[in-house]
Amino acid sequence: MKVLSVASEVFPLIKTGGLADVAGALPIALAPLGIDMRTLLPGYTSVLAKLGTTRIVCEIPDLLGQPATLLFAEHAGLPLYVIDCPEFYDRDGGPYVDTDGKDYIDNWQRFAALSRVASDLANGIDPDWAPDIVHGHDWQAGLAPVYLKYSEVGPHTPSVLTIHNIAFQGQFSAQIFPALDLPLAAYTVDGVEYYSNIGYLKGGLRTAWALTTVSPTYAEEILEPQFGMGLEGLIGERVADLVGIVNGIDDDVWNPETDKHIAATYNGVSLKRRRENRLALIHRFGLIANDGPIFCVVSRLTWQKGIDLIIEAADEIVAHGGKLAVLGSGDPVLEEGMLAAAARHPGSIGVVFGYDEPLSHLMQAGSDVILIPSRFEPCGLTQLYGLRYGCVPVVGKTGGLADTIIDANGAALTAKVATGIQFSPIDRHGLSQALRRTFRLFEDDAAWNALQKAAMKSDVSWQTSASQYANLYKTLINRVAVP
Repeated sequence: MKVLSVASEVFPLIKTGGLADVAGALPIALAPLGIDMRTLLPGYTSVLAKLGTTRIVCEIPDLLGQPATLLFAEHAGLPLYVIDCPEFYDRDGGPYVDTDGKDYIDNWQRFAALSRVASDLANGIDPDWAPDIVHGHDWQAGLAPVYLKYSEVGPHTPSVLTIHNIAFQGQFSAQIFPALDLPLAAYTVDGVEYYSNIGYLKGGLRTAWALTTVSPTYAEEILEPQFGMGLEGLIGERVADLVGIVNGIDDDVWNPETDKHIAATYNGVSLKRRRENRLALIHRFGLIANDGPIFCVVSRLTWQKGIDLIIEAADEIVAHGGKLAVLGSGDPVLEEGMLAAAARHPGSIGVVFGYDEPLSHLMQAGSDVILIPSRFEPCGLTQLYGLRYGCVPVVGKTGGLADTIIDANGAALTAKVATGIQFSPIDRHGLSQALRRTFRLFEDDAAWNALQKAAMKSDVSWQTSASQYANLYKTLINRVAVP
């Protein structure tokens, strides 16, 4: 079976968040199941610089108004189609924003082009390979099912759209419609029209054969106005085509026994080497060593992630003998709040702004707790990394956090199956209660050690989830075969 994955970022080539990790790991996980998945992504400047040998698949004289070249390459075991279009992707900033942190004004065109090429591949633009299924990720690939629907063979090519975060929808003015090169019939409620504007995610949700989210709980949550972000009605209409499949992680990249980014590698489920990593982490963040727990945060610094709750709880963490190490960037107000907390507690709170992949590994290996008080979280990956490294997750009870963490209640502790701490409601009071539970458990060496070991035994690989995707693909192929 041949599947085209369409994504705006793919690890290890380009990453701003969990989408890249999923897009990079899923093809490798599906390969043993007989699925040939290739990934289509934009040819950002940084991506082209990392590619080795490339093959020109074809020239595209007019890709939504610009000349482009479709390349094929292999990188880190991933077969890739890359769109080389300097006018769209040769930028000094990131994949979505410029050097000032502002959205590119032509994002509508840059990612419509990505979706258009996905449709073209399904229609045979590469004479040597054409997908049986097109699988798009998030709004940046939301138009892929739309272009397929109105293409020559597209109506017979199954499509899947995965929602990684429904809060990001790709909404643009209706004035761009003529430049999308779609028929007028696409600008309806059954296509891309959304409250007299254009919705990329909305169009994909309406036209894809199947919809997935990155956890079963999130699939249920987005049926409600609190989480559906205005699309809950459409999701409700298509609930029969919706399935939640929890993400896994690349357990070769995130492997404490072989991790080149940490100070000392583990030996199986042994926790003996964590102290060396703890000391390296203390040094990196300028903390003063004590026997209290080290809490870490590896996150975008946003309201969704509950960062304001952590800022409010910082004094409480320090008052109980804890330390706090923070890695991330985001809302300037929240960044200032973190800096203010660090200034109040020198040696107890350390902050590093930005994204640092090696440091994020060390934080999982050297911290005792990873704090994830997200108000909503489609899946989340950092809690899965924490499980793998024995860094106990303390999480809001929502989305994938609820699906992947077994709360340390009395029964779960007695049965030695607890893997972390969940809390609800997700507010300052709920977090405070969770912190008190965490400190009590940490003081009980036997209970804490059992919690860490149970966490490290959790299956956070892609094996089960890959099988679920494979079964979904087979179901869609069977639909094609039915006359």
